[in-house]
Amino acid sequence: MADVLGGRALNRALLERQWLSARRDAGAVGPVAAMEHLAGMQAQAGDAPYYQLHARLDGFTPRALSDALTDRAAARVVLMRGTIHLVSARDVLPMRTVVQPFLDTVLFHSTAGKQVAGVDPAAVTAAAREVLADGPLANEELGERLAGRLPGYEGNALAYLARCLLPLVQVPPRGVWGQGGGLVYALAEQWLDVEAGTGRAADPATDATPDDLVLRYLAAFGPASVADAQKWSSLTGLRAVFERLRPRLVSYRDEAGRELFDLAGTELPDPGREIEPFLLGPFDNALLSHADRSRIIAKEYERKVFTHNGIVRGAIMLDGFVAGLWKPVLKRREATVEFTAFRTFTRAERAALEQRAAELLEFAAPETERRRTVFTEP
Repeated sequence: MADVLGGRALNRALLERQWLSARRDAGAVGPVAAMEHLAGMQAQAGDAPYYQLHARLDGFTPRALSDALTDRAAARVVLMRGTIHLVSARDVLPMRTVVQPFLDTVLFHSTAGKQVAGVDPAAVTAAAREVLADGPLANEELGERLAGRLPGYEGNALAYLARCLLPLVQVPPRGVWGQGGGLVYALAEQWLDVEAGTGRAADPATDATPDDLVLRYLAAFGPASVADAQKWSSLTGLRAVFERLRPRLVSYRDEAGRELFDLAGTELPDPGREIEPFLLGPFDNALLSHADRSRIIAKEYERKVFTHNGIVRGAIMLDGFVAGLWKPVLKRREATVEFTAFRTFTRAERAALEQRAAELLEFAAPETERRRTVFTEP
């Protein structure tokens, strides 16, 4: 009979895989290696990956990730769950190839898709490749040019379809710390290979399968169920993939009797391991990548962290579980971390969180002299 893993065992395993139980040395592990280990980072907000990496890498600076983007070693692209992810240049095309069937299925059910009902996807793909052949285009211009080639359809909706049908990367300064910028798209194979001249993205990954993606998911988020993997990827039919991979996996059960899979030979951490308080960044995949999130967040807290309009707030983590919210308020003369507690914190917990806030503000606002921490408790 398979071993049964309780909530703390799953929590400690997840934190260990996610590099959240102990931070790695940023001098030894850079942001590109980190995002590859994590199988990508959700990046709906431009600054979110910076805070996600700050929680995992000791000595990490915003410039390290900004340089990875401007040097084209990493890119922002639509991937799992149809959301913007930050991944290494090596991962853009292989990952996109695997999740493309999901994007092909859902794009016409979106608001933009309904606005262009009846359009030929192949025509959109061909037109987008043609107009982007000479280099990146702002979203508005991309839409206008597509509308010129496909009259009768709304330009912004066509641009949305194009980013779903093709691996279009968001060009910097979008996602660069302290800069941001409007949406500018480029063909991934051009931006990451031809123009950069690195060869990193030369393989079109036509032979990619879900198998490698499932193995990487388990390495970053396991032990996990088939439903968990499908929640993370939005792919369906993964049961067959897990069965095919079963000789390379080990099986457990959770307390509800669900079968959980993990990479064979992977040692699980001690469920009793102490976890120091830390601040989990906004949109962190540690919160988003399981059908059953109880290993990291209580059900009654989910609506406080996940808003109705798709925002995923930064979370206070105590003993490895969500215990509140945090938000940075960065102004020219003052920088503040605002804490919202879901329960009353002990004096020791408050002291530890004040230290985490001081570290975060040193990271995010090093030149701001006045720094504050504000607590709101029930």
